[in-house]
Amino acid sequence: MQNQLIALLNAHVPVDATEATHLRQALDFVSSTAGCCSRATLAGHITASAWILSPDRQSALLTHHKKLNRWLQLGGHTDDADASIQAAAAREAREESGMTDLQLVSAALFDVDVHPIPARGKEPAHYHYDLRFLFQAQHEDFSVSEESHALAWVGLATLAAESSNTSVARMARKSLSERSERRYD
Repeated sequence: MQNQLIALLNAHVPVDATEATHLRQALDFVSSTAGCCSRATLAGHITASAWILSPDRQSALLTHHKKLNRWLQLGGHTDDADASIQAAAAREAREESGMTDLQLVSAALFDVDVHPIPARGKEPAHYHYDLRFLFQAQHEDFSVSEESHALAWVGLATLAAESSNTSVARMARKSLSERSERRYD
């Protein structure tokens, strides 16, 4: 999967200086770390996320993450059984939302974010090199998994103005920008 990740990262165009920094960090990490997807790589590892838009593309589905106690996009660790990073993002989205008919809008990266994860139990502090993909829901029904306190559809305009979670705000701004630039059928 390492070569696939390098190709995806090389093809991605960041939207701002912050994402450009995350992209460089992720590309350096993947290029220099053979076990970049393995949770056993203690310095950090690749994670896969799904930025899920509602059927009308007015809202995004967020999870109130139990371990981090924050509202975030759905996603998590890759598994050896995942055929691709996109498949990992889709699996995580299904597991965390119960939605089985999500549509991957594009196989290209939607967003890249690098963020620290605090130490927990025997697991040391480390980094998640999060590769995010754009999905569209076919309906708004979901079920809350054991990994979440709650799930909620939140308006993109509200998320875009969010100052406490800059990566979610960045993805919301991208969604609003893409919606105004392209027509989605």
